[in-house]
Amino acid sequence: MFEFGRDLRRLFEKARDSDDLGWLELVGLGLVEVEARQQTVDAGRVSCPRPHDAALRASALWREHARRCGAATSLEKAEAAARDAARHARNDDETIRATLELAQTGMLAFDLCGEPARIEAVLKLLAALPVARRGDTAAAAAALHARLRARQASISGDPAALHEAARLLDAALHGLKGAQRPLEDDLRMDRAALALETGLAARDPRLLDQAGQDLRALVEAAAPEQRPLSRARALALCAAGMAALAAIAGDVTARDQAHALFDAAADQFTPDHSPLDWAAIQVLRAERETLPLLVLVQAEALTEGGGLVLGALAHERRVAQETSLASSVGDLSALLEIETGLRRRLTRPSVVSTPLDWASDQIGMARIALARARWTGQTPRELGLMLVEAAATAREHGAPALAQRAERLARAPEAV
Repeated sequence: MFEFGRDLRRLFEKARDSDDLGWLELVGLGLVEVEARQQTVDAGRVSCPRPHDAALRASALWREHARRCGAATSLEKAEAAARDAARHARNDDETIRATLELAQTGMLAFDLCGEPARIEAVLKLLAALPVARRGDTAAAAAALHARLRARQASISGDPAALHEAARLLDAALHGLKGAQRPLEDDLRMDRAALALETGLAARDPRLLDQAGQDLRALVEAAAPEQRPLSRARALALCAAGMAALAAIAGDVTARDQAHALFDAAADQFTPDHSPLDWAAIQVLRAERETLPLLVLVQAEALTEGGGLVLGALAHERRVAQETSLASSVGDLSALLEIETGLRRRLTRPSVVSTPLDWASDQIGMARIALARARWTGQTPRELGLMLVEAAATAREHGAPALAQRAERLARAPEAV
């Protein structure tokens, strides 16, 4: 037992000296924060032999903490550490690397909280950079640019923008140099998500096949005992695609396979290990299957109060399921109770409420109106306008998934 403990410590000591931070997936959220704090202290010491590299590492650690829990303070610390790295830069290449670190934090801030202006600001930051002389630095800059353009294309939904974003992701993948596996995985995940989104919308088998190939490669490369979070993210995206195809084709076998993939993704780690990853899996699966209400309540609790896109999505799914359960038995008093809660949020929003929370509540109000109409025969008023405004607000603030829920409800209200 004691030998095992010593071997484990040696493993982590060696991992701490590596540029690949994939080992962080094996440690809990609290330990990630401890590592980030320690690295920040080390980077700030006068005696630090390589303050630029130490600050870059501190930034990456804080960003990983933010990605797993959504803490705004962690994003701020990641940004501060990247700016420290820029101050310690001794040449153009180190300046570019520090700027890329800062840009990645801006991209994560968008992923967590939306607001397309964040992407535009990061793209302007990248455009002002000098030309990188090192191949790996140039490849990293091209990869980040491609990932940002993919996010812009997803928000707009424009076919030409989606096609161009896919081309940029392909080029970035082909331009990778040497051992840049984490960057390759990020690119493949973004390319798979984009291909899946576009392929499902256009019913394009070629794009769906490409998404499947990328996701299969990601799952196979991420061993559960080494990279459980990467594996879970890829499995969850596989499950979402399978569930969508099953719904289109009415294929029960495919639906069951999707459920099994979601189960496998959720089994890779516990909710406290990476709260946002766990909540994201539950929100994705709740799109296609009925979950125990307590699961959605927990997902909402893990994501609320931080202005997170995922928080708005989790709230919308929880309200949708509560509404569906009440509607299935004609419980009008339960529908009224849900509606009262939504009206309270709309008329007396909290200080941390965002436009995305408003859009989520509007979608919930529309569902309740439709459910009540089914039992009372009263035609809902201004329902179309409510959903159009919710979808427009969601897209304007960078949450296309939430916008699509409003748009689907407007197209097929009978499916509620």
